Amino acid sequence: MKLKTNIDHLNGSIRVPGDKSISHRSIIFGSLAEGETKVYDILRGEDVLSTMQVFRDLGVEIEDKDGAVTIQGVGLDGLKAPQKALDMGNSGTSIRLISGVLAGTDFEVEMFGDDSLSKRPMDRVTLPLKKMGVSISGQTERDLPPLHLKGTKNLKPIHYELPIASAQVKSALIFAALQAHGQSIIIEKECTRNHTEDMLRQFGGDLSVDGKKITVQGPQKLSGQTVVVPGDISSAAFWLVAGLIVPNSRVVLKNVGINETRTGIIDVIRAMGGKLEITDMDPIAKSATLTVETSELNRIEIGGALIPRLIDELPIIALLATQAQGQTVIKDAEELKVKETDRIQVVADALNSMGATITPTADGMIIKGKSVLHGARVNTFGDHRIGMMTAIAALLVADGEVELDRAEAINTSYPSFFDDLETLIHG
Repeated sequence: MKLKTNIDHLNGSIRVPGDKSISHRSIIFGSLAEGETKVYDILRGEDVLSTMQVFRDLGVEIEDKDGAVTIQGVGLDGLKAPQKALDMGNSGTSIRLISGVLAGTDFEVEMFGDDSLSKRPMDRVTLPLKKMGVSISGQTERDLPPLHLKGTKNLKPIHYELPIASAQVKSALIFAALQAHGQSIIIEKECTRNHTEDMLRQFGGDLSVDGKKITVQGPQKLSGQTVVVPGDISSAAFWLVAGLIVPNSRVVLKNVGINETRTGIIDVIRAMGGKLEITDMDPIAKSATLTVETSELNRIEIGGALIPRLIDELPIIALLATQAQGQTVIKDAEELKVKETDRIQVVADALNSMGATITPTADGMIIKGKSVLHGARVNTFGDHRIGMMTAIAALLVADGEVELDRAEAINTSYPSFFDDLETLIHG
């Protein structure tokens, strides 16, 4: 598709879709709880719909109507053997977290996904689950999907230090630990997003967190709840950057989740000198209104403990850095290589084709600012964040057209993206 180019301003107020991470977990916890759960403002992107369908296939009654998703929870012991292989679509969150959920069952399942998911390593989850007594294996030594899993009712607790910073692996092990008999200790390499821990407590579960050490005593029972999903800061990040780099812009984003483990993008914007205001803070929902205006930006170095707090935002941060004065360095971000694409290489290729100067490194990239962008043809390779990053980059292009191949990938997390773009262009 041809993207909008040469935009002279963005103005207006929008609400971004519900947080993808929280949406996934609300379905999982609602299914594993006893009693009814209602979820409002859930993201209805393809990844979350995959999770919803998987739990239907596992015998959970889930109804989506009248603006709410209603889940009749079956408890941690109530899942049923599916009649077919479980389709995870493009969702790494689904396959990894659900592997942990199924660890305590006594039936066999096969889990598969699309071409992109089939290239993503699952050994980071399969290795610790095997230590707990689960029979789980995939293709090659990295356990690529499809995965074959047979859980056990005699799940063993685990003491495990994560070799990588991954909220997905941590969450999978928490779901497994809830079903194990005894105390499990999970130690993170770096603190990652804590939606699983927060929601576990909301559903009546218990765990203790001491820095990077998480302790879970199993088995436990959960109770149905009402969940209101805040807007996804990973989706908001595209408009935050757009508002900062498109001339004469002021963009207001309402009800954005500002969980402290997810706000690295805010720290980066402020460190670069961006004009960003936070208002209407709700400490219970961990949400707020974010307002940005066109800004003069400076270089920054991004690495270390900050990376897990903005790993999904790094593609759009790379674009932001192309519009800053000086050389920005992103490091310690090897995890980008095993996302929907190798995001280090794909981000560099996409933006370089449009006139940026980005050098990929083993664990990140070096970005030279300030770049003048021009038209190009860019392929998402099925990666939603590459598609949205390119659409924002195109707004700056005054010379030539920007053609985006496989733009439908954006529906994975943000089906209304282009509608919201039109709202801001005409605001």
